[in-house]
Amino acid sequence: MQPGKARVRKRIARPQRVARATKPTRPAPRSAPGTKTAKVKPLALGDLSQLLGYSIRRAQLWIFKEFSRQLAAFEISPAQFSVLCVIDANPGVNQLAVAQLLSIERAGLGRLVDHLEGRGLVRRTASAINRRYYVLYLTEAGTALLGRLRPAAAESDKALAAKIGPRAYKELRRALSIFVGDA
Repeated sequence: MQPGKARVRKRIARPQRVARATKPTRPAPRSAPGTKTAKVKPLALGDLSQLLGYSIRRAQLWIFKEFSRQLAAFEISPAQFSVLCVIDANPGVNQLAVAQLLSIERAGLGRLVDHLEGRGLVRRTASAINRRYYVLYLTEAGTALLGRLRPAAAESDKALAAKIGPRAYKELRRALSIFVGDA
């Protein structure tokens, strides 16, 4: 470039950008302590609050969470506990009968039994009566574990009784007993 001559840049015309609709933003993270935040109004349940079925479902969720907490130390789920109880009460029970009694899909029960068998808690053998079926037995380890699980299950029931009161607990047990046989 020669002295005294200014360099001129050509400006290329570009198409103007069209403003796009923006995505809704996420709510801002919680403010630091000491700053004011708007209180969020809790959501209303609407008609759900009047439905007994919804209340029973919420109670079931609370009970399941409490029971899971009690069983966590043993690395056993409530469903696995149920299977152990049924096998203990019915040694040599058909695997399909357990699935039907507990309203568990056959494949789901198969996975549960696989897990319990892998832990050495359940023994599964072909039925002597019908080779297409498996029958289930608790092992010594399964029987011993179930003996340690029973107090945890009782603690879960005590927590429920404490939450709703002993009288309501007894009435609830009596009222719901009609469904125990409905499988």
